[in-house]
Amino acid sequence: MRPAVWMGLAVTAVTMLIACRSSTDNAEPANNAQVALGAELYQEHCSSCHRPDLSGDPDWKTPNDDGSYPPPPHDSSGHTWHHSDQLLLEIIRDGSDSPQSRMPAFGDRLTDEDISAIHEFIKTSWGPAERQYQQQVTQQDSP
Repeated sequence: MRPAVWMGLAVTAVTMLIACRSSTDNAEPANNAQVALGAELYQEHCSSCHRPDLSGDPDWKTPNDDGSYPPPPHDSSGHTWHHSDQLLLEIIRDGSDSPQSRMPAFGDRLTDEDISAIHEFIKTSWGPAERQYQQQVTQQDSP
């Protein structure tokens, strides 16, 4: 199967999953157009490291030889939801300054709107408890 066809199928499947999840959990409703854009951009820019299904590297908790960690999952099994919106948006835009992370900056390739869309897409993979916790962290981190 050609990569473009595979990409289209992956985006369609993930978008369908989002629609099903968002109708069954009590998280705030997402902007479907923004989430669909985020799903497409995620597949293009993030899935090669964090995997198309947001599952991350299977050994994401085991450090590499250089002390950095493999890409974590972005679903509820990871730790992304432990961080505020502001921090997550900054990490996507500017990369991570932690020596334990290899997260590159995407601010030179993506607009703020694109980065927000990816972030909103990632949030759809979290369960209600994770979304509620993350909303509290975001509120505490806001000025």
